[in-house]
Amino acid sequence: MSARQSFELTEHRLTVPLDHGSDDGRTIEIFARVVSAPDGRDRPFLLFLQGGPGHEAPRPIALPGTPGWLGRALQDYRVVMLDQRGTGLSTPYGAPGPDPVADAEWLTHFRADAIVQDAELLRKHLGASTWSLLGQSFGGFCSLHYLSVAPDSLREVYFTGGLPPVGRPVDEVYSVTYGRMRILTERFYDRFPGDRERFEKLLELSAAGELRTPTGEPISPRLLRTIGHQLGMDGGAEQLHYLLERDPASSAFRYDLAAAFSFGARDPLYAVLHESSYTDGGRTRWSAERVEPADFLGDSLLFTGEHLFSWHFDDIAELRPYRAVATILAEHDWPRLFDADVLSSVDVPCAAAIYVDDPFVDLVFSEETADLIPSLKRWVTSEHLHNGLRSSGGDVLDRLIGLVRERS
Repeated sequence: MSARQSFELTEHRLTVPLDHGSDDGRTIEIFARVVSAPDGRDRPFLLFLQGGPGHEAPRPIALPGTPGWLGRALQDYRVVMLDQRGTGLSTPYGAPGPDPVADAEWLTHFRADAIVQDAELLRKHLGASTWSLLGQSFGGFCSLHYLSVAPDSLREVYFTGGLPPVGRPVDEVYSVTYGRMRILTERFYDRFPGDRERFEKLLELSAAGELRTPTGEPISPRLLRTIGHQLGMDGGAEQLHYLLERDPASSAFRYDLAAAFSFGARDPLYAVLHESSYTDGGRTRWSAERVEPADFLGDSLLFTGEHLFSWHFDDIAELRPYRAVATILAEHDWPRLFDADVLSSVDVPCAAAIYVDDPFVDLVFSEETADLIPSLKRWVTSEHLHNGLRSSGGDVLDRLIGLVRERS
């Protein structure tokens, strides 16, 4: 039996500008929780940047440790769990207001660049001259922006499933994700051959209007295919199989199916800002929808992954109030996030876990970015999928810390 993990928690709240580039007086609050081992109160800080966008930081629990990587981190660091702006105990973004234009303008200040500026104010508040970063998924996107704009504030940077492309058009980024989902879909059907027929029958039920959520909302075939995002996670293929083997008429199936969809109103920013996180400048204009290959359309048995479509704001009832603001943001001209010239000259020790079969952050593009950063050591692996940091306990983080220590 594992020993029960022990840690201490301190809470911090800061008032920060809504727009770090303006003195218009608008402010929001950010919340962070510092986790330390009882004998580690003086250890250096490690800022954890959560995946998303639009998700709060994990809530640590000592059973013997959640998240599973936390125990390994606390051996070397005090861990800073930041609720990124708009999430958790930071000033939230909840129900949309009466003016979608005003809402959209507000939300243009909730991307990785603003999160990094918040983090800089938090670092200074904590009295740290430098600190280390652990960026998971979207948190890795934030970390790469941090390296682009404030490398002198950073001691070390760890990327897990989150080394994004630099300067690639958003349509290119989304196009390659479909190719990986095609591979993962066929691999799933090879492993669970009976699920091909099961899913085909579910699509027929859906097309006939006979597949519904527990609240009675119809589930369209196109929405049904989005449960394939689970194939990008360690254990996700098994979870998808266990869902498909259930009787579609059962209550358990209806509830489990509704829970399997990526996007919903519990974390609205995840949907509303999702495509903006994938673009290194420019307009997204529903990129994932525009570049969707023909073989994913119609009566296709291919699953989609972490793809946001304009119709999500029609097919998911609780997202319908957000359609207007999401439509405006799809036409917003986003600034660049990453500076290749800066990245090619930084000497901050970095390590990245790059997952071969990750359908959300492409292997080839991640390796291109790794090539830019002379101080970065990479671990390219097929041992894990996108959630390897979480699923591996402390193993992935330990591997990355080891890579950085070898360089030092």
